[in-house]
Amino acid sequence: MPEFGDLAAALARLPGPKKYALLNSRFHHPGLYTDKAALHTIIRALDTLLAADVLHGITIVDFYLLQALSDTSPETCSQLEAVPGVNCMLDSFAKVQGCLEAIARTGFKPPTKINLDRSLNRNLPELADVSQQCRRNFPEIRLTLLANEGCLDRCPFKLTHDAQIAFANTGLIANQTHGANQELGCIRELDAHPAELFKSPFIRPEDLHYYEGMVEVIKLCGRTLGPTFLQRVVRSYAKRQYEGNLLDLMDTMEWLAKRLHVANEKLPADFLNKLSSCDKNCCACPYCRELLDKTATSLPFQLEDLRR
Repeated sequence: MPEFGDLAAALARLPGPKKYALLNSRFHHPGLYTDKAALHTIIRALDTLLAADVLHGITIVDFYLLQALSDTSPETCSQLEAVPGVNCMLDSFAKVQGCLEAIARTGFKPPTKINLDRSLNRNLPELADVSQQCRRNFPEIRLTLLANEGCLDRCPFKLTHDAQIAFANTGLIANQTHGANQELGCIRELDAHPAELFKSPFIRPEDLHYYEGMVEVIKLCGRTLGPTFLQRVVRSYAKRQYEGNLLDLMDTMEWLAKRLHVANEKLPADFLNKLSSCDKNCCACPYCRELLDKTATSLPFQLEDLRR
């Protein structure tokens, strides 16, 4: 498998951080779970990366696939951590416990980190409780929060959106999720009610200190948006400060960033405290709408320059 040999050589030039293979589709074609040839193809790819000492584990959401891989090659899997992906939505200690028990019943190594659900970003008392229970029961595991996804709060479209992406990943259909979101889903919602963006459970660079002592890792997403986006995001969170359009830090709000400038530096110091303590009864509260009026300006329409 020369393509994975090339990948192994490239990864070898990046010492330091652990490296995980993304196998995080919500589901796969059911035939894959019993297709020995296909499973062995995955195992050979993992073996290539293991032999080059550039792979530490896999990130997984589909536990059928996890068990199928474990059954196919216990020897390979015993060398790899199984890390539950953020879309496992671990928003309680009971879910964390259940997920880790499922991993323990496979041949994989237990994870050294887990991704807690983004909903806990705006529920600090619950986050503190989950964190304390994890510390007490699994002290060797580091806790991670996803900071800059930018999806709707407890997005009602998310499970179907993830399933549609997974369906497209099988190769049976084209990925039509953007059109569906635009016509029927979250893009339509935010376009009609842009103040809803503040309810999104993102973590601003300026608010990272609120999470110290509860989690060890802040995860940043947006790898499909290119190096310029990633450099801006990493630098802003490393500096813990950003002056500019808040939406330029958000993965899934890229489309809205072209229409609306939300001045991050104008957001109040108590932004997180206010948003994490509200009762979400938006019909009776004008806070987000008033905040949008104070911090946001509409941007003129521009054609994207695709020549670069």
